[in-house]
Amino acid sequence: MITILSFILNVAFNPSNTETTYYLMPYIPHTQEDINAMLSAIGADSIEDLFDEIPPELRCHQLDNMPSSLTEMEVVQLIRQRAAQNKQGTCFIGAGAYEHHIPAAVWEITARGEYYSAYTPYQAEASQGTLQLLYEFQTMLANLTGMEVANASLYDGASALAEAILMAVRLTKTKSKKILLPTTVHPMYRQAVSTIVKNQAIELIELNYTKATGTISPNHLPNDISKQYAALVIPQPNFFGNLEEIHELTNWAHQQGMLVIAVVNPISLAILTPPSEWGEKGADIVCGEGQPLGIPLSYGGPYLGFMCCKKAYIRQMPGRIVGQTIDLDGKVGYTLTLQAREQHIRRSKATSNICTNQGLMTTAATIHMALLGAKGLAQTAIACHENTHLLLAKLANLAGVEFIFDAHFFHEAVLKLPKPVDEVLIQLAAQEIFGGYALQHHYPELKNCLLICVTEMRTKQEIEAYAEALQAILNN
Repeated sequence: MITILSFILNVAFNPSNTETTYYLMPYIPHTQEDINAMLSAIGADSIEDLFDEIPPELRCHQLDNMPSSLTEMEVVQLIRQRAAQNKQGTCFIGAGAYEHHIPAAVWEITARGEYYSAYTPYQAEASQGTLQLLYEFQTMLANLTGMEVANASLYDGASALAEAILMAVRLTKTKSKKILLPTTVHPMYRQAVSTIVKNQAIELIELNYTKATGTISPNHLPNDISKQYAALVIPQPNFFGNLEEIHELTNWAHQQGMLVIAVVNPISLAILTPPSEWGEKGADIVCGEGQPLGIPLSYGGPYLGFMCCKKAYIRQMPGRIVGQTIDLDGKVGYTLTLQAREQHIRRSKATSNICTNQGLMTTAATIHMALLGAKGLAQTAIACHENTHLLLAKLANLAGVEFIFDAHFFHEAVLKLPKPVDEVLIQLAAQEIFGGYALQHHYPELKNCLLICVTEMRTKQEIEAYAEALQAILNN
């Protein structure tokens, strides 16, 4: 460090010093002489010759819209300008990403060097800390969902659902590759799932929701479809915030010989029936988005996927699984188990194409759950639900506002406005209120319908301000 500092000071304050020649190490270790020597050894004239098999029409040439390079100072100034464009406001948007309170200790601990830079723990003898944390994460998720086993996280909720569907197809390989996927599942999850599985001969069959309740009605399910479908996906709560008839749907699916895939909000599980207790046999696979567990919104990521399942299906579970054991000295130890490292690159024979999970997000989620505990998570869920009821009670008095679904809900609800919803949201945003999520872009039949979310972060004053601002806009 002293040598580097002396070098900087010498150059900075003695620019005319010509007695000493300084050689700076380049970022790329290969000098032009190195490159020429390697090209000569293989008989090539230039690096471009190494790519001559790529047809010209497929090659990327000059990037016309690429700006010229900037200095470090200019980059910092640009980023500050971009950051200044961000709007601060009171958030009533949910739709799969939620603003919850995150104790300061969560990221103070997560950002420590030993956590921040930890990678996939292939070498158990050098990774006991990371392995123990992942084991604790699995244990907490298993307890929260009531399932027997959990993996050490996935990328996000959408890809976790896709992996759950692939897992279900593997488990029911004697049946068709058809999946019943309700339209009450997050529309972006459905898009991601389609992208991942559509080229694997897996067919996604949509189940439309009942207009009166915004849920899948057990009375409208097809009869006698034995062996036609591999699994039924059940969201709880669903994208509209409504609670599905989990027991009837689960029993029906199992009676038809199908597996049940639960897509859940981990905060809601602190007060709702865990998937292991759905129906007579419980859900078979559980997945979801772990962002509510101590991960900030962060403009959409990185987030955290999780997956749990029954013990009988653990061999087909994708991603990392950490186990606890005893070493030769009788001490507790942790290691990756049930899977070889190479299984993730065995192409069609692998259980997953995922080789790296969201380890840092897992760390934050584990610390968050440890700090809050079961009681704290339940208090968070209850506070969210109470705040949602408080806002809805105020909005119910506004002229022209309708609540279109008659169903139990958690933490989110849908209302219809007498004015174009996009215009209303723009006017609310001008008052630093992010008023909700316009549903008509994914559900054309829900024109001018707004999905609103109220978490424990919203105060009574903010809820009152939202109701007053919306009333003023609707009356204008």
